[in-house]
Amino acid sequence: MKTTAAPGSPAGLLVLWTLTRTALLLCVLKVIVFPGPDVTSDVSVIYRGWYDVLSAGTFPQDDVTWQYPPAAALAILSPGLLPFLGYATAFFVLALVADLVTLALLLYAGRGPGRARRGAWVWVAGVPLLGPTVYARYDVMVTAVAVAALLAGVRHPRVMGALVGFGALLKVWPALLLVGVRRRGAWVSAVVTGAGVAVLFAVLMPGAFAFLTFQKDRGTEVESLGALVFHVARHHGWEGEVLLNYGSVEFLGPYVNWVSTGALFLTGAALVWLVVWRALARRLEPHTVADAAFVGVLLFTTTSRVISPQYMVWLVGLAAVCLCFRDSRMGAPVVLVLGACLVTVLEFPVWFAHVVASDALGVSLLVVRNGLLVAAAVLGGRRLWHATVPGWRGVAGVPGPAPAAETPVAP
Repeated sequence: MKTTAAPGSPAGLLVLWTLTRTALLLCVLKVIVFPGPDVTSDVSVIYRGWYDVLSAGTFPQDDVTWQYPPAAALAILSPGLLPFLGYATAFFVLALVADLVTLALLLYAGRGPGRARRGAWVWVAGVPLLGPTVYARYDVMVTAVAVAALLAGVRHPRVMGALVGFGALLKVWPALLLVGVRRRGAWVSAVVTGAGVAVLFAVLMPGAFAFLTFQKDRGTEVESLGALVFHVARHHGWEGEVLLNYGSVEFLGPYVNWVSTGALFLTGAALVWLVVWRALARRLEPHTVADAAFVGVLLFTTTSRVISPQYMVWLVGLAAVCLCFRDSRMGAPVVLVLGACLVTVLEFPVWFAHVVASDALGVSLLVVRNGLLVAAAVLGGRRLWHATVPGWRGVAGVPGPAPAAETPVAP
């Protein structure tokens, strides 16, 4: 007798999505108590406070924890669409809706020649690995916009550009989705949309760009790659401290500025590498735009002085888009990112106290998680380069057609 929910079928995928998302929703609603600190306070306290300010027609100009582009106001105000629910509950429901929309987009994208449902499976399996933090931040909403943009870019570059422009005004990083795009229409559409949304907010709401002044005094966040220096240094007489600063737990003290500057240097080096790749890449295929976006965001996430757990949602979404294409070279980097997601939920929130204390367990978790991200970034960049830059096809086992068979430029 056949079942309607076989493990590899869309029905089986939907069953798994329903089970895992029900568990996440029960966690953020506190029906199930998830170990570690309460991850929902950002919504019930911080977002709720911003909602009151934004509802009055202005941005939180005196709150240094507001470090988001102006369109983020739409995510914070969105629970007003469900006035029959409390603020936090409405936010969690809308996060669930964004999750479901993303799944629907990936399922649709997995149909047809050269496509696969494995992208949808990456999303269904990857999101719950991060625990309830996914629904307690607005990043899942931004990721839904980014996924829609990448998938639209295959046939509708101007639509992609408009979504990228809007997404960048939600949380900046979606601007990196254009790194592999050659069509001028996408870039023009992104600039016009982004500028239009920015001007609209600047005219209608005071303080739209106050967030730009709230970044300069930040330290090094305790979960970042650079933070490993101070986790070790604390055991050898370093005189700094760990404090809640600018909305995250950071190291503050001697030499922190040096490490933060080093992180900026690495990010700059990643940008230079992407520019050089873009200049040299010639063999671009339909999946190259998604692969390049995944690698670009992975590089910037890994080198950042802040690697908050919710950043991993971005990578899961972009990884899922990559694997909607059967010919994507990002299979192994995606597996590494999923492994990093599993370790992320252990370091936050489950054993975050150990991370803050810089003890053996906390430091080990960060070494493994950040090591997986570094490995994914290096491997992903290497595969992207080998697959697209002339003279590199077939090197190191990278599959692909013969060098002479140049493929058309992707949208």
